[in-house]
Parts: sequence; structure tokens; C-alpha cells
Amino acid sequence: MIDLSKPIVAYVILTLAFSVRTANAQEPLPLTYLTEAIQIDGLSDEPGWQKIEPLPMIMYKPTYKGKPTESTEIRIAYDKDYLYCSARCYDTDPSGIRVNSLYRDRSSKDDKFGIILDTFNDKKTALSFWTTPAGVRGDEAVFNDGKSDNKNWDTYWDVATVQNEKGWFVEMRIPFSSLSFQDEAGRVTMGLIAYRNIARKNERVVFPDLSPERGIDTPSRAHPILLNQVYSQNPIYFTPYAIGGLEQTPTLNDTKTAYQLENELARNVGLDIKYNVTSNLTLDTTLNPDFAQAEADDQQVNLSRFSLFFPEKRQFFQERSGIFSFNFIDRARLFHSRRIGIQDDEQIPIIAGARLVGRIGDWDLGFLDMQTARKEDIPSENFGALRLRRQVLNPYSYAGLMLTNRIDEEGNYNFAYGLDGIFRVFEKEYLTLKWGQTFEDQAAQKQASNFLDTAMFLAELTRRTDVGFDYELVAARRGKDFSPGLGYTKRKNFTQLQWGARYDWLLKKGTPIRQVSPLQFKGFVVLRNEDSSVESAQLDYDIDLEWKSGAAATLDFQMDYEDLTEDEDFPKDTVVPAGSYTTFEAKGGFDMPNRRLFRTDFDWAFGGFYDGWRLECGVKPTWNVSRHLEMISEYEVNVVRFPERNQGFNAHVVRLRTRAALNTHISLNAFVQYNTANDRFSTNIRFRYNFREGNDLWLVYNENLNTDREDKVPRKLVTRGRTVLLKYTNTFGI
Repeated sequence: MIDLSKPIVAYVILTLAFSVRTANAQEPLPLTYLTEAIQIDGLSDEPGWQKIEPLPMIMYKPTYKGKPTESTEIRIAYDKDYLYCSARCYDTDPSGIRVNSLYRDRSSKDDKFGIILDTFNDKKTALSFWTTPAGVRGDEAVFNDGKSDNKNWDTYWDVATVQNEKGWFVEMRIPFSSLSFQDEAGRVTMGLIAYRNIARKNERVVFPDLSPERGIDTPSRAHPILLNQVYSQNPIYFTPYAIGGLEQTPTLNDTKTAYQLENELARNVGLDIKYNVTSNLTLDTTLNPDFAQAEADDQQVNLSRFSLFFPEKRQFFQERSGIFSFNFIDRARLFHSRRIGIQDDEQIPIIAGARLVGRIGDWDLGFLDMQTARKEDIPSENFGALRLRRQVLNPYSYAGLMLTNRIDEEGNYNFAYGLDGIFRVFEKEYLTLKWGQTFEDQAAQKQASNFLDTAMFLAELTRRTDVGFDYELVAARRGKDFSPGLGYTKRKNFTQLQWGARYDWLLKKGTPIRQVSPLQFKGFVVLRNEDSSVESAQLDYDIDLEWKSGAAATLDFQMDYEDLTEDEDFPKDTVVPAGSYTTFEAKGGFDMPNRRLFRTDFDWAFGGFYDGWRLECGVKPTWNVSRHLEMISEYEVNVVRFPERNQGFNAHVVRLRTRAALNTHISLNAFVQYNTANDRFSTNIRFRYNFREGNDLWLVYNENLNTDREDKVPRKLVTRGRTVLLKYTNTFGI
């Protein structure tokens, strides 16, 4: 039996070993309690609004603490059920107000007003709500103090806007039932950040006074606000769905001489239930969930030796996903929800699941349990995850643990635990410590020869700032038998040392340049654990420029070392033989200002690639035809040649996204992709009619095409499969 006491004791000692300086607490801003009704029409002309002093706004960019070019009045209030926000965004040139999209969660570089709420006042997580002059709603979840976010998070709230000759005006109403918070006898403290963006000027004003040394979505810098007479609400929301359609799949005929299309009617029903157990604890359950409306994955060209990483796009797993974050280095993680219900790019039916997320006392809690069905030779499995963490030492530090398990009906299992902490050791310095270990069924576990073989750890010291000097020092190790059944890793049995340092200048008035970063150095070395030989290494020097207009440019010089112990396969039957390779590469990119209705981003790279060379070029034009239509295209080409072996290939990826919206309720999203590396052409078209929040009709069309059918016996069909699905959902509460 493996002794777990050593890592636990070491973890506790390291947690207590660091003394830190606690920042001075800000005085909470008491919000006004409204005693009369507010009509959400965007005008904010009720007497209750006039009694509230607007927030003092500070210019964040293009010139920090410069004089704002337009007047902005933002007011915040509340009653027993809702948080209210009003914004008067005056504009001396109302014809210049930018509205490029009517698509939900898509700002498209529009004018924007928003707030960021640290609802737990925990200095690390927050919920963001924003709108545009057209009344487009956007919401997202922020975690790890702004280092990561979830733009696919959605909840229930209302907004109304008005645009006239004086500017544009907003009223928001956010139900407390849509927020998780901690109340003490009706007393609630949250953190608040409010902002307004003027797109054509690349101008942003904020509250509170946030220096540009970091982004504005940093909960640790939010100003505390105080609410009274706000108590827990416990509504139950039911969201039943029904889906029907047609699925067509190519199959071989009985004689195995030709492919034919097999038609199957798709029909299903399911139910989601959301219950606020307390004001700060939410239970979600799902029965027979369906994810037909999820956007398709981006096609990628894999020029590395490792498996590709794809992000989670299914709505159920997006909600409050930040609590389950447990990441190591290079995207390795103890928990990755795409391991549930997806195997080898194939959807596995999920029978049911439950998620409990929130706070109990001083502890952040996340619990997830999902059960999948058997599909052909893939057994039924149960997936579980438990996450706990709490503040320690100061409001900007935390320690936590995570447990995951994966058990199938045949008795095979995978169990993992993790211990982690992020500690603020000085004002801007943070120390991150993480440890994870996995255990599998007896046959697999016998392969592990020592304690570290089944473990992975990380130690990281960073300085968090976007202005002045910052650095990172990282050490990580993964044992050869560390295998998180619910996680993701790409490299095995290695030790990695990583470092980086940079200096950024934020320029003041009198220059078109906003920020320049001429001194950026970083690198890493990866060692094999069995003999400490170098597997990979990299040295990198970057130069970055950002203009006050919003344009940006980068130039990068990079040296790479790779030691292959076996031949490596690439597209078009290209093979790189085993051996050691040192290469040099130059990269660059330029992004046009976002204020332009038509804009293009460029990037390029040229240099050595193993014993050959590689040229990469990419272009991403975006055209906001009108507020009703946005077109985004991407083209990427990799030209790879190995002259000595007379081998090589060209890999092209084309993506075209078209977002059309008649209004904020009716929209169409078409996503077409072509990838020559795997000869795949795919189409994903989604029509949405949003009757009201929580009540949707979806029509979804998916198809994959074969683009290489020659010399195939039997000859493949043009289609790899297609589906047409109609889905209806309706949310109601009791």
C-alpha cells in the first residue's frame, strides 16, 4: 500500500512556511437599496436613480489617467431580488457609436458597457456581464484572478438599451438567484469593477482606479461593495428538451463491395434541473443530456509529436468550470471534462449526472458525478470529481485538493488526487505548488516501480504584472505511470525546467505607441527521467509593440532542440528519422486596429524543422458588413520540405465563420472548414430562435465530406456522415 503521508505533510509544511504581506483592505462602498420599482427600458429616468451618485471613472487606455473624451455615468443599486446597473454613455459624435453584431456573447469590437462581480469576494473568481448599444447580452466566468476565463458561461438576466443623439443608455437587471454569494444575516460583500469601451477611439474608462499593469478582469483588484437585506433565494428551474431529426452514416453493403448511406431517425428527450440549495451553493442535475447545439471543434494541423488538445464546448460542463481547474504545465491537467462522454472523437451517451458548486463556510466546493451508457464495445462508466479550496494566509492566497475517479462496469478503475496552492509571497510575486498522483486497477498499478512514477508535481514562482519587470521560474516532473483518467497530458516521464523574464514600458502622452516590450526572454528544457538526457529544449526572444489605436505587432526569434528516439510520422507519408535536431526559426505577426469594420491579422514563421525547413503563413480577415452580418475567415498554410530525403508536404486549413442575426433573438451561425492534412471538409450550421431567456429552438446541420476518394477500394462516398436535428428547450421555475 502506497503511503500518502509524505506528500500531504510536505504540502502542509510548504503552505505554512511562507509569510506574506497582507494588502490594506479597501473600505466597502454601500450600495443604495431601491424602494420603488425600476422599469428596465434603458432610460434610467426613475427618481430612485437620480438619488445615486455615479461612480468615479478613470481612463484605463489609451493613456492611463488621461482625460476621458466622453462623459460616462454609471450607477449601481439593488432591491431584495435584483442587482440593478445603469449607464449613461454620452457621445459627442453618436454616429460613431460602434455596433457590429447582434449575436449573443459577441461584442465584435463594439462599444460596450459592463460590470465584473466577485460575488464571493474571494479575490480570484468573478462573473462578468456586458452589453452593447444594440442590447446584445454577454456573460462569462473569470477564475484564477483573470488568468483564465469561460466565455461560454450563460445565466439569466435582463438588459435594455436606448440610442439617441446624446449617446447610448443602459439598464441591467441581474437576479440574485443567478448569482452565488455568501450572506451573513442578510449582509453581503462583493467585489465590483465597472467599465465602458469606446471602440472607435480604443478608449476604456474603469471603476475603481485600475493601473494597466494587469488586465481589468482581475477580481483581486475589484472594489468591495456592501449590500444589506439580501437573503438566500431557493428557486428550482426545470429545463426539459425534445430533439428529433435524421442521421445518415456511410456503411459497407453486405458484400463489402460498396458504401451506402444508412438512415436513422434521431429522437430523444431529456431534462435539466437547477436548484439553489443556499445563496452560495447550486445543484445542477441532468437526465439524458444532449449537446447538439455545441459548436464544432476547430480543425488543426498537428506538426508536433503529441496529441492535440481541444477545449470543452458543451454547455453543461462550461458552467462554473473554474472551480474544477487543476492545471500543471503545457496544458497537462488533472481534470478535463472532455474525457466524459467523448472517446476517439465519438459521442458516448450520458445517462445522467449531477454537479454541486458553491461555498460551504470558508471552503469553495465543486462536485461532479456523471454516468455514461455502454456503446458497442465501450463499457458504461462512472466519472466523479471533487474539488475543495479555501483562502489561506491572506485574501490573495489559497490551498486546495482535488479527487477524481473513473470506474467502468467491468471493474477497471482510475483514481487520482491532487494538492495545490497559490500563495502571494509579496505584492506581485506568487508561488504556485501542485502535486498529483494516480492509481489504477491492480494490473496497471503493478507496472509502477516507485512512488514518483505515478505522480506529477509543479513549482512556479511568478511576478504578475503587465508593466515593468516580470518573470517566471517553473519546475515540473511527470512520472512514467502518471495517468489521470479524467485529465489530459501529452508528454510522459519527463522533468521540465522553464524560465522567462521581460520588461514592459507603458508610454505616456505624445506618442502613438501605448506599450512596448523589447526585452522578453524565455526558454525551457525537458529531461527524460530515466537517464536525465535532454529530450527537448527551447530559447526564445520576443519583441512586442502595441499602438494606442489598438494595432499590435510581434517579432520572435527561437531556437529549438529535439531528440527523437524513434521515427516520427507526418502528413502525406512523410517520415522524420530518429536523431537529434537543432533548428532556428523567426516568427512575426501584425494585428490591425479593432476599430476598423474590415481588418486583417497576419502571422508568419520560417526556419528549420527537424532536418528540413518550414514556412507558415496565416491570415485572418474579419468583415463586419453590418450589425446583422459578420464574416470571419482564416487561412493557414504550412509548407514543409526535407530536401535531403526528397520528402515534404503542404498543409492547408481554411475556416469560414458567418454570423448573421435578424435581431437579438434570431440568429444563424455557419462554420465551414477544410483541412488538407486529413482530407476533411466539415460544415456546422446552427439556427437559433431565442423566444426568451431559457426558451430556445435550434435547427442544426452537420456534415463531413471526403476530399480524397481516389484509389480507395471500395470507393468512399462524398459524405462521411450528416445530421439534421431540431431541438426545443424551455426553462420554467417554481
